[in-house]
Amino acid sequence: MTDLAGKTVLITGASRGIGEATARLFAQQGANLVLAARSLPAVQAIADDIGPNARAIACDVADFAQVQAAVDLACTSFGGLDVLIGNAGVIEPISLLSQADPTGWGGAIDINLKGVFYGMRAALPVMLAAGHGTIITISSGAAHNPLEGWSHYCASKAGAAMLTRNAHLEVAQHGLRIMGLSPGTVATQMQREIKASGVNPISQLEWHDHIPPEWPARCLLWMCQPASDAYLGQEISLRDQGIRQTLGLVA
Repeated sequence: MTDLAGKTVLITGASRGIGEATARLFAQQGANLVLAARSLPAVQAIADDIGPNARAIACDVADFAQVQAAVDLACTSFGGLDVLIGNAGVIEPISLLSQADPTGWGGAIDINLKGVFYGMRAALPVMLAAGHGTIITISSGAAHNPLEGWSHYCASKAGAAMLTRNAHLEVAQHGLRIMGLSPGTVATQMQREIKASGVNPISQLEWHDHIPPEWPARCLLWMCQPASDAYLGQEISLRDQGIRQTLGLVA
């Protein structure tokens, strides 16, 4: 796939699911890793398992100071930042719009949308100064299609998708690579929460209907190399059979 030896990668939401799978795959490729998540014990255990080229940091992406601290850790530990993967996201609280708790609805916006902005805001000055860097936002089909009970998630993911396009518009000419990845439904804790809600057709899917988190991890690895440059500024869908064939994945 690609050699990430010596490259420094910051992954938000790295304590489980796509974030953890990506961390482990990137570590195999020789990357230096900064793993950020709200649960320090969980992300520290992953970093300890990976070894000396991984750092863990408690980070709530809804707080810019904490996101900035994660970028600073990458710079002080490894001398810079080459890749940012904005993976942190929440689906709760699932609720009909007419019954939604305003605090919970706003909290999802803080994580899923403002958290993506905070990551870009902290990382872009470092990458612009270096003249290179890759930022990948984990998107969703919900960014483009309304789903019952998911007004917070759909709205925040739609905003994050547009933010990703905006970042590409502003920094592509400076040598930075910006893209989004819509992984489809993935066998993670989020799908358990969706299943328990019983709301909308996604909750009716069975566990075997979801792809393993290792699939988006492999796609993210490919997106970090020049072979994916045709998709800069765009959102790649892992539902696309052509993409799956490129990655050697089978349905």
